[in-house]
Amino acid sequence: MRTGLKAEVLVGLFMVIGLLAMFFLAMKVSNLGTMNSGESYRVKAHFDNIGSLKTKAPVTMAGVEVGRVAKIDLDKQRFQAVVGLDIYKTYDQIPEDAYAKILTAGLLGEQYIGLDPGGSDEVLKANSEIEITQSALVLEDVIGQFIFGKAKEEDK
Repeated sequence: MRTGLKAEVLVGLFMVIGLLAMFFLAMKVSNLGTMNSGESYRVKAHFDNIGSLKTKAPVTMAGVEVGRVAKIDLDKQRFQAVVGLDIYKTYDQIPEDAYAKILTAGLLGEQYIGLDPGGSDEVLKANSEIEITQSALVLEDVIGQFIFGKAKEEDK
């Protein structure tokens, strides 16, 4: 009977460790495990297409997280997506002519915003707008262009 009890305790312990690992993995994938509680300032950027970008997605520069996507809305005059970015106060020296692009990370296709610095001496401030943006690459559009391009080649 002692051997059976010992095996049950080990299986129970293994199950608890497995559930904890699943919980931390879910937190990492959903971006809830890496929230920054520090102060931030909001800037915005317009995109023609944001793909599957979600709020709380990271904003990075040179691979370092400098903020989070705070809000996604539609500009009814320009018919473009307006993305509000909360940039952490510690990164207050980002040039105002920075370039924002929507990138894809990992096998799950999680999208995030990458910033490339510009050369301006002026820096982004609260309520600034990032003027230069690159929309998300939509895989279906790329495949359609490839197939359409191949069909045109065959017609010649």
